Amino acid sequence: MARTPIAILTAILVSSGPPVNAADSFSTAVTKGNLDVSLRWRLENVDQDPFAHDATAIPLRLRLGYTTAELNGFSAMAEFDYVADFGLDNYNEGGGNTPDRGDYPVIADPSGADINQVYLQYKQNSDAQFRIGRQRIIYDNARFVGNVGWRQNEQTYDSVSFNHTFNKVVHVQYAFVDNVNRIFGNEVDEGDHEHNTHLFNLGYSIEDVGKIGVYYYDIDDEDAASLSNRTWGVRFNGSSVMSGTKIGYGLEYASQKDGAGNPVSYNADYWRLDLSVGIGAATVYAGYESLGGDKIEPGQAFITPLATLHAFNGWADKFLGTPATGLDDVFAGVKGNVGTWNWNVLYHDFSNQSDSTDIGYEIDAYVSHKFTDRYSILFKAADFNSDRSAYGDTTKLWVQLTATY
Repeated sequence: MARTPIAILTAILVSSGPPVNAADSFSTAVTKGNLDVSLRWRLENVDQDPFAHDATAIPLRLRLGYTTAELNGFSAMAEFDYVADFGLDNYNEGGGNTPDRGDYPVIADPSGADINQVYLQYKQNSDAQFRIGRQRIIYDNARFVGNVGWRQNEQTYDSVSFNHTFNKVVHVQYAFVDNVNRIFGNEVDEGDHEHNTHLFNLGYSIEDVGKIGVYYYDIDDEDAASLSNRTWGVRFNGSSVMSGTKIGYGLEYASQKDGAGNPVSYNADYWRLDLSVGIGAATVYAGYESLGGDKIEPGQAFITPLATLHAFNGWADKFLGTPATGLDDVFAGVKGNVGTWNWNVLYHDFSNQSDSTDIGYEIDAYVSHKFTDRYSILFKAADFNSDRSAYGDTTKLWVQLTATY
């Protein structure tokens, strides 16, 4: 299929970098830019039924990024990733990267090099920003549009994007997406999906109350038509202090229908409710999330194909695709900090949305520590249990070290 101008420009930027200009002002913008270097090493172990073997991966990601200084509001950015797996062959990288490892669970961290971001930007004061090229896009809590930042190979977008804040109250975001660079890398079809997608997001902040948001996402995935959909929604989240106690709250509703070339005609609803109470250095929180489905007609479930899915419905990643019968997730947890240590313990109860049949439960937990502004360590675990054969019991363990310079 012929590539659109955004993809062509992105390819030019990837191959050549920022344009060469002998003018002193441009040279100054380049030499006064910022170089960012980060390393992220992770040990991940997965024990998942009914696979015959456990999976273990120890990928290390090197990220190099350079952003020029602004010149009359213009700047350029390029970011390179390299993921090394140290030669381990006992895990499935997913997305078709390792078809010979089907007897291992998926750990979706394929090895290899990738241009993560490369874009040109124009910024007017701190209120308006325009970007063209390969970029990170995150809207709201990343439930519908995100970067999948948990995985070593981040999801980015070949896009034209616009952000504008009016009087620090109204925030307008729009992006036209030509291509989605998915977490599976550029060596397989599943790692690169052509799009003709429009994303609209509008937020309005109310002082001392919270933020109201409305959005419309017209997703046209030209390589996976079953992921195409049109979704509109409204969300409200905020916090207040009552008698010295911080109360947090959130409510969201969205309606979705098939879009573009999706072969299935459907309508589905989404609901989310969040409540939290701060108690000293800890926060107790609970919520409910519902993604509609149909127990009779497959393919009619509410989907979020551009989301940062790992952050929702349990860290064991059992619901990266919404079950055909939909999903209800009732969750509760407590999180807090002790000095520079942070911790979180969370419980999920899962059931089918369309018939309320029980699916199972999951317990998640993590402890993290920042040594300085540059170094941190994370210990994390997820344990999913189900009596239903369609959902294998799964235990995942992680140890992660990060360094930024």
